[in-house]
Amino acid sequence: MAKITVMEWERVLAFRDGRFERLLGPGRHTFNARRTSHVTVDVRPQLMQVPGQEVLTRDGVSVRVSATASWLVSDPVAYTNGASKPVQVLYAALQEGLRAKVGQIDLESLIGERAVLDVDAVRAEVAALGIEVADFRMRDLMLPGELRRAAMDAVVARERGKAVLEEARAEAAALRSLANTARLLEEHPALLQLRTLQVAAERSTTLVIDPRAQRPTAE
Repeated sequence: MAKITVMEWERVLAFRDGRFERLLGPGRHTFNARRTSHVTVDVRPQLMQVPGQEVLTRDGVSVRVSATASWLVSDPVAYTNGASKPVQVLYAALQEGLRAKVGQIDLESLIGERAVLDVDAVRAEVAALGIEVADFRMRDLMLPGELRRAAMDAVVARERGKAVLEEARAEAAALRSLANTARLLEEHPALLQLRTLQVAAERSTTLVIDPRAQRPTAE
């Protein structure tokens, strides 16, 4: 009798004389080497990427979208016996799910709801193959050149408007400050003389005598 060791992240299908006999879990197993063959299946979570697809949105805008999906083998027997290339079946289901989602909504909704795609339809399609899709998300969304330029122009205009508004607010604040100062000096003339004396006390100040006013002014 021969022996085989199955790792924790593996499941091994044992076929005796070409027929499925049993599923081997983690550990060490004995088998008849002359009559038994094995197929090893990795049951760890995996990531599949769907590269950029050219798709028309519901409002007729051509966009390029890509997606990623997290999946694993939930039934190694169905995964092995259900299709010759189950990964290709999964890829086709993800691709179709991505196209169906984009084609059902308009561009504005697509930009706002781009995170999660419809994973239920994909799950239903590959469940018979022993595949479980845990997550299906849109990764990249590329707009046509004209829309990208329009979006950039909108961003620039919005930021420019913010800068103009901020400048106007600063000017308004300065005018309010000057108006308050003028009103305060009008109500309390002695404050102007006090301010003049404060400025005159500085070393860099030059005093000029105004004979008409009969009092010094500071420069």
